[in-house]
Amino acid sequence: MPSKSVTVGSAVGLHARPAAIIAEKAGELGSDVTINGVDASSSLMIMTLGAGHGDTVEVAGDDQAAVDAIAALVEQDLDA
Repeated sequence: MPSKSVTVGSAVGLHARPAAIIAEKAGELGSDVTINGVDASSSLMIMTLGAGHGDTVEVAGDDQAAVDAIAALVEQDLDA
């Protein structure tokens, strides 16, 4: 299973807005992707991680392209 460690880029961490953006993209990919073991297509599950700015999380999934796409979103400042 492909995986990638990334640093959370959003200034306030993976709260509602970034979690919703990531979950929407994960749902569109048609592949199972997780962030620290929780379903990346669920914004509620992403928020339960409590991941803050600068924290390292593990993105994993069935497809390397899907992992890379979600990892890229996690690294961005989605609050900008």
